Amino acid sequence: MDALQRRRIPEDLVQYKLFLVHAESSSPQQTEERLKHLTEEILAKVAKLLVQYIWQDQPFNLKYHPEIGDVPAHIGGSTCFGDNIEDEWFIVYLLQQITELFPELAARIEDNDGDFLLIEAADFLPKWLNPDTSENRVFIYRGELHILPRPSKSSSVGFSLDVVPSLAQALTLLSAHPEACQANPKILSSLKKRLEGYPEKIKDNLHRAKCFIPAGIASVLAQRPDLVAPAVSAFYLRDPLDLRACRTFKTFPPDTRVLTLVKFTRCLYAQLQQQQFTPDRRSGYDLPPRSHPLYKAHELGMKLAHGFEILCSRCRTPSSEPDAPIGCNPQWKSFMESLKKNGYFRDQLEGSSLYKELLRSAEIFFKQSVMSQPSSRSAGEEVLQLLQSSPFNLEELKKLEPQLPQEDSDSWLDITAQDLEQLLQERSGRIADVGREGFSPAKQKLHVKDAAERRNEAEEEMKEEEAGYSLVAVSKGMKDFLNAMSSHEGAELPWSGQTQPFDFDPNSVANALDKLLGSKEEELDSDDLDDDDDDDEDDDEEEVDESEEGQTDPMEMNGTASLDSLKRYMDQMDQELKTTNVGQSFSQMAHTDSSSGDGHPSAEGGVEEIQPLDIDINLVANLLESLSSQEGLAGPASNLLQSLGIQLPPNSDPS
Repeated sequence: MDALQRRRIPEDLVQYKLFLVHAESSSPQQTEERLKHLTEEILAKVAKLLVQYIWQDQPFNLKYHPEIGDVPAHIGGSTCFGDNIEDEWFIVYLLQQITELFPELAARIEDNDGDFLLIEAADFLPKWLNPDTSENRVFIYRGELHILPRPSKSSSVGFSLDVVPSLAQALTLLSAHPEACQANPKILSSLKKRLEGYPEKIKDNLHRAKCFIPAGIASVLAQRPDLVAPAVSAFYLRDPLDLRACRTFKTFPPDTRVLTLVKFTRCLYAQLQQQQFTPDRRSGYDLPPRSHPLYKAHELGMKLAHGFEILCSRCRTPSSEPDAPIGCNPQWKSFMESLKKNGYFRDQLEGSSLYKELLRSAEIFFKQSVMSQPSSRSAGEEVLQLLQSSPFNLEELKKLEPQLPQEDSDSWLDITAQDLEQLLQERSGRIADVGREGFSPAKQKLHVKDAAERRNEAEEEMKEEEAGYSLVAVSKGMKDFLNAMSSHEGAELPWSGQTQPFDFDPNSVANALDKLLGSKEEELDSDDLDDDDDDDEDDDEEEVDESEEGQTDPMEMNGTASLDSLKRYMDQMDQELKTTNVGQSFSQMAHTDSSSGDGHPSAEGGVEEIQPLDIDINLVANLLESLSSQEGLAGPASNLLQSLGIQLPPNSDPS
């Protein structure tokens, strides 16, 4: 994707498009009718997942878009996911399911990083694929990731790197050669691992907490649980002007507070819980002592009430016009038929309490995502409209307080150093896959267990890790790093291939040895040692005239002379440094009597031997001193050891 085009996508926005792979055989009118019909079918299929989902900012939506320029007619939308990156990956999961259920569709999804799906599988991408060559090449098709290849010796399928295929050309190739375009198993596996847990992950990502909130807010959330998101965002992103409305609380007075159970996403709950806030004394929201058993419920309710008051203060005049009945919308009837056909109502009798709840959720979803002209009301206007149309009974709400179910534990907010280390390693791709040897099932379940169990396991794991800590590995890792050959693209870390399955290509090894030993006068490049499927890039090697064989390279003679000169220079430097205290800052090897005669004359006329430095001890000592000075924060020593795959225990000595 062109860099200028990518900048048009805001940082927290994701765009997605669904194309017909065989649209060329249909007229524009037929394509439009087909895509609009598919929109209703798709939304009815995924309604079960979407009605229970609380979006951080904007919901998933699909609309018909006519052909513009070289972009074919398609259905698509965009969603602002704010601070909750899981919203973006849930949309990826939805597109995966949609293209699997509707194989005539191929999906593209992008954010401000472009084809961000490739970032997740960056360690396994072919070398030729980068942001400059990936434009219109990455699709989700039939539930799998597809990458349009480039032609090679073994196959002519694909587009050359100097050609940017149009979307129509890309879709034609994708439909004609789906097997050749499918991404390799390692890329598919990394993407599958990122989406692992859906759709169950939707419920796992929710958090229920008790809150003391005004009865009006409790009534609103009972009808529209999704309105908790804009309220939390309003509180989280408040400014001094917003807080002026929270001095008097005209909409949600504190004397109507009731205890109720509020459903958040984990991201929303963390934003509300972790932010410190003291209410204005004039607001009437007084908090009990911190030792009070319901202090957290009072604090959460106070913050949530501020968010709702801020929302309503931005729109003081609620609309007096009643909403048109949803049954009058011509799309509603066909949408309801699709819901029933897909089992949305779970065979519930019409009129039952669960049926009514599902119907109310379907109506909300229809207004947000299905209607061709969705409501333009703001979240605050929606809240005021619900307060106006649905009066509440304070006494009835208070009677429900003893019957509230247990709230969820928020121990997932607490994370140990070992948990954080493992999360960082998993995100950087340095831990083997779940089924690979060396990855214990206990570690896989570490993050879903209670805090007490996690701490116990962390302590046991720490003991095992401490038994395996080795300062020799630090020294050896640094030496391997310094001795490794790197290319013009930068330093290549010696551990990078350890987590990958070993793949032996005898032809590549033989060619590399021939070049190294001089049997073929070809220039050795660091890329020649890589095991890659793109060896055809190096076919045009520059050959050296055979008449040069056997001639002595004058550089070798100059090199020997340079080494002798360097040795003399170093000896002179040693003599000058002997008169200073620099040597005392280094650890030297143990003194042994030497009869070899190597040494330097001392002041008494004897020979004072210069003890060689213990490189390993000095290296480890300086690294540990640097780590200690970082005081647990990021720094050069920890970053270097982390990049080498070396883990050291935290400093347990406070001195």
